[in-house]
Amino acid sequence: MNLEGIINVSGKPGLYKVISRANNTVIIESLVDKKRSAIYSHNQANLLEEIGIYTYNDTIPLADIFTIIAKKTECGPTINHKSSKEELIKYFREILTEYDEDRVYFSDIKKVIQWYNAMQSSGLIKLEKEVKKEVKKEVKKEVKKEVKKEVKKKK
Repeated sequence: MNLEGIINVSGKPGLYKVISRANNTVIIESLVDKKRSAIYSHNQANLLEEIGIYTYNDTIPLADIFTIIAKKTECGPTINHKSSKEELIKYFREILTEYDEDRVYFSDIKKVIQWYNAMQSSGLIKLEKEVKKEVKKEVKKEVKKEVKKEVKKKK
């Protein structure tokens, strides 16, 4: 999942795409209505690619969590972020069973779900092709060719 250039701006609803950068200004575009605006160096903004969710062992990048949700929903929308607390926690536990309950707050879970749905409605949720499977198939083909050559040599 590619989250490059997608940000959350404190005090502004929704997610934004970075369009250009200047000295003290960043031009952003809303994912929802495509309106452009400027944010300045005093505004707080977080790149989604730098955000992670705490687990008991490690921190899982947000991109990996979005990939898990996308696989579960087949790149479709997920549960509404305005669902009940119990439903959201249960759903998040299905996605990331080992998340650290002491360091991941309910508001964090709501944001993850809300951000996923915002990106999905904007058409930014896409699963990357399984390169590993393709490589394995190619290796198997090569091995079969080599085996056939060896069999022919022995005859």
